[in-house]
Amino acid sequence: MAHQSEATLENNLLKQLQSLGYAPVKVPDGDTLVRNLKSQLEAFNNTTFSQKEFDTILNHLSKGNVFEKAKTLRDRFQLTKEDGTSFYVRFYNSENWQQNLFQVTNQVTQEGSYKNRYDVTLLVNGLPLVQIELKRRGIEIKEAFHQINRYQRHTFWSNHGLFQYVQIFVISNGVNTKYLANNKLQSVKQTFYWARTDNKNVTELTDFAAAFLNPDHLGKMIAKYIVTNETHKIMMVLRPYQYYAAEAIVDQVATSTDNGYIWHTTGSGKTLTSFKTSQILMELPGVHKVVFVVDRKDLDYQTMKEFNSFKKGSVDVTDNTSTLVDQLTDDTKLVLTTIQKLNNAVSDRYKGKIAGLKDQRLVFIFDECHRSQFGDTHERITKFFAKSQFLVLRAPRSLPTTSPRIIWENGPPKTCLVTVSTST
Repeated sequence: MAHQSEATLENNLLKQLQSLGYAPVKVPDGDTLVRNLKSQLEAFNNTTFSQKEFDTILNHLSKGNVFEKAKTLRDRFQLTKEDGTSFYVRFYNSENWQQNLFQVTNQVTQEGSYKNRYDVTLLVNGLPLVQIELKRRGIEIKEAFHQINRYQRHTFWSNHGLFQYVQIFVISNGVNTKYLANNKLQSVKQTFYWARTDNKNVTELTDFAAAFLNPDHLGKMIAKYIVTNETHKIMMVLRPYQYYAAEAIVDQVATSTDNGYIWHTTGSGKTLTSFKTSQILMELPGVHKVVFVVDRKDLDYQTMKEFNSFKKGSVDVTDNTSTLVDQLTDDTKLVLTTIQKLNNAVSDRYKGKIAGLKDQRLVFIFDECHRSQFGDTHERITKFFAKSQFLVLRAPRSLPTTSPRIIWENGPPKTCLVTVSTST
């Protein structure tokens, strides 16, 4: 393999990113970054801000740590303009991520405890949301990982802390390329290769940029597939097999009323995949509720705890059947319950109270509920919720050693079969 310097690697990446739709911009220092942020936010929000108004916005953006800023990015800020009118400033469009403004720059210099100069930065609406650190071929990419950690300690917090808005880091030496979420508990073990649907890792930087960094995919990853873990106050990003599984489930619900199976193995991050998928399904037009169903009381509590760690208060676990009936009939969008309580809810005692749900489209995700697939329990539930959709999570006892991480197959009639494992 021919020697390739870090500068050559960087220049080639810049050219490729521009060909993918990123607008090039020169941002040599923090002051330029702030000026560019003002102009980009004005363009994105289709308005203009006076310097006083922008200073108010900048003060808002400066508050909080990395975890809190991830939430600020996805929220709107109510700004009182100088003429007394109220304006809601948007920082990121998660619904139509293609409408965000994508720029690329390089060699941004920041001063904090030390002076640092970053390799390639992807700006979205003026905010640095992706930081790419490169090493020449032959150097281990963990060196780039350690460099990112130094930047976080030394300079990311400086200049209004704008680089604390980074959502995803990318590290590469040209041959090996990995990505990771921005969080304070970073470990090399939390860096992932991207992969294609046939389970082949995308390791070359050029291929990774085309597949992962193109604005449409990157915009979707930031919009949908980053999770804020409330327990540990960190961000998490889905691995490729979790992403493909979630996309397959969402596509199944969005385009079909057919039922589905999702096969996974223990340790494949099923709870994170299920939570993020449920969160997306809740927002789909026509979906009245998402009901996540488990089989045992201890798993009921554990799953609730894990779901709520991703988003505090996202799930109100049902203590009894009456509570479940209340949640099925109120405005709770995501319900977590057990197969036993759901079976009770469709009994003669309660079914009159939930009769109105017969004509609603609910999406049921059954987690390892073997009794939900066979016998009277399954029949009663599916008969009552006749217009609903049923997705079943199953973990086979074992998969052949040749099984890839993701397999798309034709399953039984009217099903979508996704096989997920953690093999590498």
